[in-house]
Amino acid sequence: MKIKKINHVAIICSDYEKSKHFYVNILGFDIIQETLRKERNSYKLDLQVGNSDRIELFSFPSPPKRLTQPEACGLRHLAFEVDNIQEVVDYLKSQNIEVENIRIDEITGKLFTFFPDPDGLPLEIYES
Repeated sequence: MKIKKINHVAIICSDYEKSKHFYVNILGFDIIQETLRKERNSYKLDLQVGNSDRIELFSFPSPPKRLTQPEACGLRHLAFEVDNIQEVVDYLKSQNIEVENIRIDEITGKLFTFFPDPDGLPLEIYES
């Protein structure tokens, strides 16, 4: 068996329109397809990130909240690679998004920081 790549990352949001605006208009991801699943009272939004990565954004009525921040067991965070971290931090702050202080990865020496999506999911930007 050989796994070729990650096909997509799935995110469940609590407010579909707010999260759609965040991922499409603020982060700049392209919409591949938007599907209303009437029987589930749910949307599925397929987003293109970069050249080959995808995010599936789901909405469900009353999804449970994330119990703790990144140190909980399970998926810790989602990281996006950027060319200029300070430029991205400045942009995010201009959109009224709270961004943590920039840190240096002690193993790679690269710059990184975190910011939340509308539901508090920890997202990371990592300078290439």
